[in-house]
Amino acid sequence: MLAAYLARIGVPGPVALDAGTLRDLHRAHLETVPFENLSIHLGEPISLAEADLYDKIVGRRRGGFCYELNGAFAVLLERLGARVRRVSARVYGHEGRLGPPFDHLALVVRLPDGTGPWLADVGFGSHSTYPLLADTWAGQADPGGRFLLAGTPDGDVDVLKDDQPQYRFELRERALDEFVPTCLWQQTSPRSHFTRSVICSRLTGNGRISISGRTLIRTQAGQRTEENLPGDQAVLAAYREQFGIGLTRVPELARSDLVS
Repeated sequence: MLAAYLARIGVPGPVALDAGTLRDLHRAHLETVPFENLSIHLGEPISLAEADLYDKIVGRRRGGFCYELNGAFAVLLERLGARVRRVSARVYGHEGRLGPPFDHLALVVRLPDGTGPWLADVGFGSHSTYPLLADTWAGQADPGGRFLLAGTPDGDVDVLKDDQPQYRFELRERALDEFVPTCLWQQTSPRSHFTRSVICSRLTGNGRISISGRTLIRTQAGQRTEENLPGDQAVLAAYREQFGIGLTRVPELARSDLVS
């Protein structure tokens, strides 16, 4: 399992997990395993069982959303000797309102040498390229922006990117099973933003590449370009060429998803 997972993200093994290696793994994961919600729009069930996460991400070379990506990454880090705490986060949404508990899954990581804790998150889409120190309130520079972690009166921690709040995470450890009900809601509710759009996105060496619906979006050195994909075959080819994802049909919004 370990060797195959490392091969999936393009990291030669064996590896000794220290701060530098964690940074390399974090970035490699973001560059090779896309943030995507295609299963929702292909009618595929989403399972958070460890074997199913491994089969989807490593065996079938797919991606996923936060519960899947961080769920799988947690297991990889544990196999390398890290102590990983799975934590519940509430995402800041419209007008700065916080979402519900278990809205997002993030990871707090201590390395085998006892260093850390690090906030690792390979499942939030456009976020930090590298793990963030989780025990400092000082600003942290990252290729993805300037990040700040700030304690809240109730003991949780806010994560801000370029002064904009992203999510608030608890320090309490959770089991992955506790995220299952919200994961189900995210993939079925018409109020979930995951059911309202089709997205597949990954980090690149100098930006990001995404497919949103039938549009291929490239961001390089801060410059964004969009290309409308003409027809199903062009969409399927873009998934294959840009993400290594082979599909037999184009993921489409269900009719019920189009109702506001």
